Amino acid sequence: MEGIVISAKLFSEINKQINFELYSSYAYRAMAIYCKLKNFKGMAGWFEIQAGEEHSHAMKMCEHLLDRGYKVTLLKIDEPQSDFKSLLEVFEKTLAHEKAVTAKIHELYKMALAEEDYPAQVMLQWFISEQVEEEAHASEIVDKIKLLGEKSGSIFMLDHELGKLK
Repeated sequence: MEGIVISAKLFSEINKQINFELYSSYAYRAMAIYCKLKNFKGMAGWFEIQAGEEHSHAMKMCEHLLDRGYKVTLLKIDEPQSDFKSLLEVFEKTLAHEKAVTAKIHELYKMALAEEDYPAQVMLQWFISEQVEEEAHASEIVDKIKLLGEKSGSIFMLDHELGKLK
């Protein structure tokens, strides 16, 4: 197995990140439920797509470890927040969460660099690029909600717009 060895510390941290990505999926499903209950089905659909992406991110990391000959341990997933004061709060929490994911990915990348783990660096580079897009999109939605206001009819246009995304 020479050439595919990963340090115990980096392995453990990637395994924890898999759990965090699964938690992210769970959190976005809770946000989708909130939006559905408020009859914002387009936004609910957007969160369902996000939940699926987060799950696929976890599986991408899982496959990386499995391809390198390591057994992944699925950890307990915490209960996500499921009640919110407003749509703005939901999307502000989304943006904050994406920033937290970005910080965790950057820490993993720093660790992979320090350990000269080139396969992990390549895998994590994909996530770094992905997080730029995730943060930008969440930030754009927050800005639109602030501009439109939740009480205006225009919020339904945003709901419709988000519902068309695939």
